[in-house]
Amino acid sequence: MSNWVKVLLLEDIPKLGARVVRTKDKEIGVFRLADDQVYAINNQCPHKGGPLSQGIVYGDKVACPLHSWKISLVDGKAEEPDVGETACFKTKVEDGFVYLELKE
Repeated sequence: MSNWVKVLLLEDIPKLGARVVRTKDKEIGVFRLADDQVYAINNQCPHKGGPLSQGIVYGDKVACPLHSWKISLVDGKAEEPDVGETACFKTKVEDGFVYLELKE
């Protein structure tokens, strides 16, 4: 079963920036693009576990702050030639609030 959880205000995420949402067993990076699209992925890079929320956001990707792996915010996959992926979470924005779909 899944559950939509209100996590923060859209305005609390800077454009081309991120905020971290912590659940009891994971850390999720919530990213806001220049056009206000919102994506959420596991906050750990598939390479060495770097904190993706601290990376540079450009287009619909984030560059890991440790080794500059480029991770797609759309599907969580590393850009070639790198290989690997991280989990993605569905998001929606309603009345200025960001919601994450979390599995129970």
